[in-house]
Amino acid sequence: MSQEKPLIWIMSGESSGDLYGARIAREVMKQCPGATVRGMGGPRMREAGVDIFVDSSELGVVGVIEVLEKIGTFIRIFFDCIELAKKERPDVVMVIDNPGFNIRLAKQLWKLGIPVVWFVSPQVWVWRKSNIPRIAKYCRKLIVIFPFEEEVWAGSGLETHFGGHPLIEIIRERTDPSLKRDPNHILILPGSRGSETSRLLVPFLKTVLILHQRHPELYFTISLPREKTYRDVMAGVDDFMRKHPEMTDVKLEVKCGDTPRAVQVCTAGLAASGTVTVECAIAGLPLVVAYRLNYITFILAILVIRKLFRNAFTMVDIILNKKSFEEFLQFQVRPAVLADAMERILPGGSRRAEVERDMEELRRMLAPGSENATANAARYLLSTIEH
Repeated sequence: MSQEKPLIWIMSGESSGDLYGARIAREVMKQCPGATVRGMGGPRMREAGVDIFVDSSELGVVGVIEVLEKIGTFIRIFFDCIELAKKERPDVVMVIDNPGFNIRLAKQLWKLGIPVVWFVSPQVWVWRKSNIPRIAKYCRKLIVIFPFEEEVWAGSGLETHFGGHPLIEIIRERTDPSLKRDPNHILILPGSRGSETSRLLVPFLKTVLILHQRHPELYFTISLPREKTYRDVMAGVDDFMRKHPEMTDVKLEVKCGDTPRAVQVCTAGLAASGTVTVECAIAGLPLVVAYRLNYITFILAILVIRKLFRNAFTMVDIILNKKSFEEFLQFQVRPAVLADAMERILPGGSRRAEVERDMEELRRMLAPGSENATANAARYLLSTIEH
């Protein structure tokens, strides 16, 4: 293809990557109007004008067992992508996070002589440092979203850029100054993947019940990112209410696609670990964070990445290097414990002021260089195309 009309692939495997990929795609088409953008992604990338050849909406999984359950699908998609790359010869491919799939994809693209730009560094500072030389070998550039990550990759030989964190500009654009926080409104975010909601919904609903019993004035919104997850959670809520008739007194609503507004109007939240925790911190919403894995995956994780369980697994706490958002993993995810932690971050709670200061510190750490994060990412991507 001519350099005036390049073919660019953007490959995203889960919800946050779909959000970032959509924004970068728009910037690519703005900076290079003749570009054709194709790739793997979800509804946001499709809406942004990306020609989706792999729908990744339901592909996001965490854990060994969860991956094995979909291994046939991943293998088929992988080889289909390689064959398509041989046929189309994209001028550059951006892969977003998702190291299990993307390292292997990058290797094959490298063999084909197709340049790869990696966006969102895998958490190599926590586990699998062996991935550093592999990614450095197969990729032309790495665009990181946390300032400290440039040091992590120093010495690897890989051209690394901190382009800013896209959530800073995303939250700024979303913020409606007319919205005020309701001190009695609690946000529940049980995850974007079916594997997350299936393990967290019941303990989260039991936590809601406890909080209602202690604070009858509270009301709750469960927010989901897409329709399928919404339908699954609605079925789970209906089943829970049949088994717990006392839930009929709880003011609870379930919404789809309303998270940006809910993050602004709620006073505190209970969330599955993930990108949404950084989103909430930037927006100023204190959280209690929980996560559950398949039991076998959890045991393997303890054996392989013990450091993760000694320190923190929530990105907000990793960035701040302190336990700001209280986090609970696996057997620690008990409703009474979660309810106690939630009370500590409610208005007037013992940890509320501390967490508010921590969120302000996180915004201060991420803000420099983040004014035009997606524009920067698009520029780095386009500059990779050989002239």
